[in-house]
Amino acid sequence: MTDVSNATPCILLLEDSAIDAELISEQIARIEPSPRLVFATSRLEFMAALAQHRCDLVLSDYSLPDFDGMAALDIVVEHAPETPFIFVSGVLGEDAAIDAFRRGATDYVLKQKLNRLPSAVERALSEARERHRRRHAEHQREILVRELSHRVKNNMAVMLSLIRRTARVAKTVEEFERSLSARVTALADGHALLFENNWNETALHDVLTRAAASFDDLQRRISVETSPNIRISPRIALSLALVFHELISNATKFGALSQQEGRVYASWTLEPRQGDAPLLHFNWIETGGPAISAPGQGGLGSRLIRSMIEYELEGRAIMDFANDGLRCLLSFPLAEGLKAP
Repeated sequence: MTDVSNATPCILLLEDSAIDAELISEQIARIEPSPRLVFATSRLEFMAALAQHRCDLVLSDYSLPDFDGMAALDIVVEHAPETPFIFVSGVLGEDAAIDAFRRGATDYVLKQKLNRLPSAVERALSEARERHRRRHAEHQREILVRELSHRVKNNMAVMLSLIRRTARVAKTVEEFERSLSARVTALADGHALLFENNWNETALHDVLTRAAASFDDLQRRISVETSPNIRISPRIALSLALVFHELISNATKFGALSQQEGRVYASWTLEPRQGDAPLLHFNWIETGGPAISAPGQGGLGSRLIRSMIEYELEGRAIMDFANDGLRCLLSFPLAEGLKAP
């Protein structure tokens, strides 16, 4: 059945009497907005009409020469069970009416009282619209519950990974608590940003600036080139929230942001690919900091960055620990992201 709340209702009328069909049409024309009528006078025409049109309601005579209304009702209940079915007949007795309701009919109107047909049709269409809205709302709730369950499982997996990795390198309980709290806060900030955007695509620039905002006044020392304007999916945004936190945290401890004159320059480009998702290339360049070298066995921050980019986002992380500062290139497919128009 169509959603008739935003469309002209389509009504299929099964009636072999031309005079009765005309009288019924006159009554239906009183409904606002005026429904579109599709006529059938036989079983063959009725089946063809059901196949060719998405009808919102069926009106049917009870008795026809080569067909009967009960058979028509059974067909509708089997093939379009959400479609209301109203008998319009002059011979529908009490027993037949009870049987019709038992088999799925919505209502019946006697041909001797056709003046009540418009209200019966409007009521049936209104009830059908309400059922459609309820089913749609229930479907949306099911989708949201499944999505929430999926996100919670993913977030718990990330949290457990953060706990294990932080515990491996922490030398004291205090260091463990401090490092873990900072990473959990970064993840929470990413969630807050996504919540503000109703869990839709989020600007890449916003994810980076939100991560930098938690480091007091350091945000002004991070220059961000915002062209092109890229919007990314929630999954990518959460991964990058942690990546940006690690980049900024490492820069404040060991890199350019540990020196007053140090600066960071961030930019990105989008590489289109024929028949595949575009590649996002993110550049992180530190200048004015102390000479640095690659951490032995790979520091936790570096390992987290590589893990997020290479495993979570199926990309590549290149980290150059040069004498004049870290240069980091992160490349990954923007499979779930959007380039803003």
